[in-house]
Amino acid sequence: MSYLIAALLAQDGLTNGAIYALVALALVMVFSVTRIIFIPQGELVTYASLSLASLQQGRVPGSLWLILMLGVLAAGLEAFAYLRRDRSPARLRAMAAYLLVPAAVSALTYATADAGFGFIWNIVLVLLIVVPMGPLIYRVAFRPLGDATVLLSLIVAMAVHFVLLGCGLLFFGPEGVRTPPLLPGRYPIFGVPVSGQALVVIAVAVVAIVALALYFGRTLSGKALRATAFNRVGARLVGIPTEQAARLVFLLAGLAGALCGVLVAPITTIYYDTGFLIGLKGFIAAIFAGLASYPLAALGAVILGLFESYSSFFASLYKDSIVFALIIPILLWRSLRSTQIQEDEE
Repeated sequence: MSYLIAALLAQDGLTNGAIYALVALALVMVFSVTRIIFIPQGELVTYASLSLASLQQGRVPGSLWLILMLGVLAAGLEAFAYLRRDRSPARLRAMAAYLLVPAAVSALTYATADAGFGFIWNIVLVLLIVVPMGPLIYRVAFRPLGDATVLLSLIVAMAVHFVLLGCGLLFFGPEGVRTPPLLPGRYPIFGVPVSGQALVVIAVAVVAIVALALYFGRTLSGKALRATAFNRVGARLVGIPTEQAARLVFLLAGLAGALCGVLVAPITTIYYDTGFLIGLKGFIAAIFAGLASYPLAALGAVILGLFESYSSFFASLYKDSIVFALIIPILLWRSLRSTQIQEDEE
């Protein structure tokens, strides 16, 4: 293997690792706060990519129907709770928000989808469409479970995954799509031609990780999320609204999924079921971190991306099998380091 080939493979590995890092950070964030293994995180990536491709073609993305349906279901649950037991103004405000936000996003998208406002505006529309999916999915699928066990939440997460998978096939069809790069061309760095898209992906991932670290370390809401992740019962006792923390963390997961979708669409052809593989690889990186450590999740994602890239060179037919087999030594390593099994009881 020559230096140039090794450098190009490292470029691909770092690019893929940056995508997996964002997915892994979202999974760690959601699990640490809510104890939910958010399997549908990959579907958010897919919906963002396919929605961006639809907007690039001047068409209204089918994902609008999803947020409208989720908004109606969420508002219906709030109305049911209001009529049954909790007649507080907060319920009415939540009901109005669940109805008005998807309606406003849909109206804005319909009005500007074929107006030719450019690529940047299409990305803004994708963020407006995909980011609210996180809190809406939480309200419809996970909040009614209350303090369910991790196993029950995992079963529901798998059910949500299959529902979103079927909706993706219905809304976008089986054809694959790819969008133009955010930064076209190649730029020589140390004698290696580096694609502009790879530079954008790595830069956005680094900025997002730094912003997330500053958010958790410097802001009041970020510290509240950290407290909730550390001890949910203690957070409730000191007055931290854990339900609000859960909605916020799903909102951040939606943002991470939307960013990944925008970044990965120019790199590879995206199909309605591509997000599952991306989410699964992000999950392996999150397992490397024990679903608890953000730096270890990012490090595991980079290692996974590099391992996948070099595996594709030496054994391209078995690339995914080799990558997924990594979870076995990771689980063995985590189990050997663990001295006891703790069940989260509240």
